[in-house]
Amino acid sequence: MNNWKSARAILAGILAAIILTTLVDWALHAAGVYPPLQEPINDALALLATSYRVVIGVGAAWLVARLAPQNPMKHAMTAGAIGMAVAIAGVITTWNANLGPRWYAIALAVLALPQSWVGAKLYESRAHAKMAIQQE
Repeated sequence: MNNWKSARAILAGILAAIILTTLVDWALHAAGVYPPLQEPINDALALLATSYRVVIGVGAAWLVARLAPQNPMKHAMTAGAIGMAVAIAGVITTWNANLGPRWYAIALAVLALPQSWVGAKLYESRAHAKMAIQQE
């Protein structure tokens, strides 16, 4: 039963990250902040995208840790490793696609594990504080 709960926690975090980043991307395209999909983005827009992806990634890792049946850090880092693997595949497949600066795809791969660690730590610190209050 714990395997299902573990898979569900990881899947929930991954889906949350995909859905939220896609919604923000669409909103920025609709608002005219981002150019049409066929046009590459510049460094400033790539930095903007990296920024909200990190925030969403931390939140998704927090969600994974929150839903994990045990070992929240392990679950969040597993989700981060999956995200890193997908991001590395993205680096490889888009290297010569002229979609924007190459550093952007690399940054997504490099930041996947640190943001997952931060999300899990935020959950753990809150959970520990809550337990301490309940024990008083």
